[in-house]
Amino acid sequence: MKKTQPILTGVVALLFGNILFGQEKPKEWDVSLYGFARADYIFDSRKSAYVREYNLNLYPLDVAKDTNGEDKNATGSSNFLSVTSRIGVKFKGPDVFKAKISGNIEGDFFGNTEVNANTSGTGSIGLFRLRHATIKLDWTKTSLTFGQTWYPTFVPEVFPGVANFNTGIMFNPFGWASQIRFKQKLSNKISLDLVAYKDREFTASSVTGTAPNTPSFNSTIPTLHGQLQFKNKNIVAGVGAEFQSLKPVTESGGLVSDEKLNSSTVFGYFKYSNDDIIAKFYGISGGNLTHLVMLGGYGSYANSNGIDSYKPTRTSAFWLDIASNKQKIAPGIFAGYTKNNGLSDAGYKALYMRGLNGTTRAVDNVWRVSARVDFKENKFKLTPEVEYTAATWGTMDTSAKVTSAKENVGNFRALVSATYSF
Repeated sequence: MKKTQPILTGVVALLFGNILFGQEKPKEWDVSLYGFARADYIFDSRKSAYVREYNLNLYPLDVAKDTNGEDKNATGSSNFLSVTSRIGVKFKGPDVFKAKISGNIEGDFFGNTEVNANTSGTGSIGLFRLRHATIKLDWTKTSLTFGQTWYPTFVPEVFPGVANFNTGIMFNPFGWASQIRFKQKLSNKISLDLVAYKDREFTASSVTGTAPNTPSFNSTIPTLHGQLQFKNKNIVAGVGAEFQSLKPVTESGGLVSDEKLNSSTVFGYFKYSNDDIIAKFYGISGGNLTHLVMLGGYGSYANSNGIDSYKPTRTSAFWLDIASNKQKIAPGIFAGYTKNNGLSDAGYKALYMRGLNGTTRAVDNVWRVSARVDFKENKFKLTPEVEYTAATWGTMDTSAKVTSAKENVGNFRALVSATYSF
């Protein structure tokens, strides 16, 4: 009996082990929380076009002289902020139409509106803002994504690794849009994305007297996007193009208007990474890129029939980012350049674009260089970064190109960012 007891005990343990563990049904639902707390400490040497109390800087402002000939914008500033702290939820459930289904909802505390210098209050900074809200159906080689997520010209695998929360804004597209995205795997390494989207938070400029995002609301055609991507262990590379047709107004001068603002964009990107280094490159050229938080916009033209027509300004931009891929200490450098190429036709009536100073002066080009070091330990990261952004301002000709009275201005930014992820 003593000899058979260990055997019986083993059999019982094996049976109950199979019941308790081996035969457990797979989870039908799974929910996980993620995000980070972040603190930014910022110093700037010159006034700049900015978003959310100087957290996100775009380009240094034009020279503005007082009665003594002193430049009013040649003054520094600083701020401490934690509004970029983020929280999100990922979830998945039972299969739908034989597809794996998943989704996420993510937001931060960046808010949606700015402080208005002419009124009291702080805008919506510090309030929760929706970033992503998606539903994804994933088959073996095909997937469909519904909801709000990155603009398709923003490539999550290939964007600058800078500490500044701007993530290379002005040189790299940024923002989220409500969309339908179809992805097809053409092979193990090549995929095709087809996207239809509508602007939401970051939008094209609106004609004076109309509501924000009116050009997109008025259009019955969403922006159409196509992208081919190659991806293997070390390389991510792709090319894409999109077409956008907006309707800035539905009436012009008291007359019904069906005038469209049509524009196209092309872009390409490349990333190489191994255990030691990450190198990324991105280039884009297109019309009316305001909604991507870049230079550009459009102009209106008066016509003999009394109804204004519209044409986009063209913008080109590129950037390069090279960084260490080490686990503890990882330095990196970034360089970017963007150019305002103006309108295709002269004789505009009015301009609706980013980078204007009054009605005659505009940004011609902007360039930026920065250097950073990531100090990482478990889920904590501390990153000091220095950055210099220069802009050339000047007087525009009749096609919105800067041709004369050019002034070069620059802003030095010193930043320390502390992040703890979960």
